[in-house]
Amino acid sequence: MDLGDCYRLLGLRSGASFADIKASYRRLAQQYHPDINPDDNKAKDKFIALTEAYRLLLQVVAPQEIAPQPPQTVTVTHPKPTVTETSTTLKTKPTTQPPQMSEVEQQLKWQTYEQLQIFLKERRFPQAIALAEALAARLPQDPEVRQWQAIAYQVWGRVLIKQNQLPKAKIYLKKALKTDPHNKALWDEVQRDFQKLEQIF
Repeated sequence: MDLGDCYRLLGLRSGASFADIKASYRRLAQQYHPDINPDDNKAKDKFIALTEAYRLLLQVVAPQEIAPQPPQTVTVTHPKPTVTETSTTLKTKPTTQPPQMSEVEQQLKWQTYEQLQIFLKERRFPQAIALAEALAARLPQDPEVRQWQAIAYQVWGRVLIKQNQLPKAKIYLKKALKTDPHNKALWDEVQRDFQKLEQIF
């Protein structure tokens, strides 16, 4: 897939800005996401193609357009990783950044983290999941990003339990465990969620 194809897939003209690429991908990813279109193979193929195009464009466009900011301008607190029943705030524990991560990638990561928190607080769960998945695709080796993605899945799974969408809730809870299988706190929380599911069934 060449760059021209990537722009066309996202409905953009060649040379579109990073902000336009990001906005277009979020909109289209939400529309074609397999979880929203579970029985639609065309939507699944479109989602895969969109994600591939987005990844390629990020590698070319993002480093050129995101100007690194001084570290003191980005303030993020990192409490202990927990997800409570009454809160949809994403919480995480800081870890050492991988040495190969560039300053641009670090900035992108923390900007995405802040946006992810906003989506969860506003209960915009499909957008939160699409955003977490896109970041995980960009930084697949980052343990914090995997944790955020898993927590987004778990939070959405709990909401689906409350909405009595139990089969779908089970899917997302399993995704949470698969995404971050070594997170004991998350594992314990999800096991409690599964117990609730069994009681309802």
